[in-house]
Amino acid sequence: MATYRNRPAYVGGGLGVRFALARLITAAAAIAAGIIGLAVVLHILGAKTSNSVVNAIHQAGSWLSSWSHGLFSIQNGDVSMAVNWGIAAVVYLVAATFIARALAR
Repeated sequence: MATYRNRPAYVGGGLGVRFALARLITAAAAIAAGIIGLAVVLHILGAKTSNSVVNAIHQAGSWLSSWSHGLFSIQNGDVSMAVNWGIAAVVYLVAATFIARALAR
């Protein structure tokens, strides 16, 4: 005997769509934060930007965090990059969490 509780969340009604959209927003923010974090790690470790993969990751991370460049002017360039780009990654994750929770209500 099937009840409404046995149905998957994505079947019928708007609630499943909202949950799917919340998961999509959370996943997009996690990917963006991951790209930014990977770009920072590659820069700190001294990866050569002449490598096409490293360059692509660095350019993507730079574009995603462009609004946060120069928030803090720290003397050490590596630390300044890590702090400013890290703030962008955290803001993406926090904003996505708030938006996803609002959608899931």
